Amino acid sequence: MEVMGKSHSITGGIYLVLDPGMEQELLLNKLSAALAAGINVVQIWNNWSAGIDKLKWVEAVAGLCNTYHVPLFINEEWQLLTQCQGLQGVHFDTIPTNYKEIQQTVGRPFLSGITCSGNLKTVEWAYQHGFDYVSFCAMFPSPSAGSCDIVMPQTVKQARGMTNMPIFVSGGVTPENIALLKKETPFDGVAVISGILSAGHPQQKVKEYQQALAAV
Repeated sequence: MEVMGKSHSITGGIYLVLDPGMEQELLLNKLSAALAAGINVVQIWNNWSAGIDKLKWVEAVAGLCNTYHVPLFINEEWQLLTQCQGLQGVHFDTIPTNYKEIQQTVGRPFLSGITCSGNLKTVEWAYQHGFDYVSFCAMFPSPSAGSCDIVMPQTVKQARGMTNMPIFVSGGVTPENIALLKKETPFDGVAVISGILSAGHPQQKVKEYQQALAAV
């Protein structure tokens, strides 16, 4: 399998977060359709079912993402980077106090991103540590973002003044409300779970998100 390293840059677009709690065959079919439609980044959320073989599951997803040259992130569980070369990055929910140790243990270049919620100190930390993007959750109420506080658009606007890192927004973001949100604050991409994975036709839903992003 081809291995993509740090040189695989993140610029924005559609960031699909996979829920491994879904039935695997169904999820892989939806992922395949979304990849064919042109999503830009994939992350595996750490919402594992009991007894699941994580490495086998990750490798199945990595095989699909690699075919489309789309970078694959793991949520929090950075140790899997040492076991699966098909993983290109890790997404942190909070600032990792042992980030330097993580880098040394992984032993190869990898992409890094972090959820900032409404905390601009996290943005500053990520910028200082060379992260590849930051993500704000949640912009709107959403079942998938239940643990996130609502973020004010002004906070995202302040973050843009602090850094040129790509900014993703998530939590209830739909093709219908992207235009309104874009008028209130700048961002580079949207992170989506149920908006695509719950769709009957994921490929069409991806195109709707793409059209909404391109129109603003």
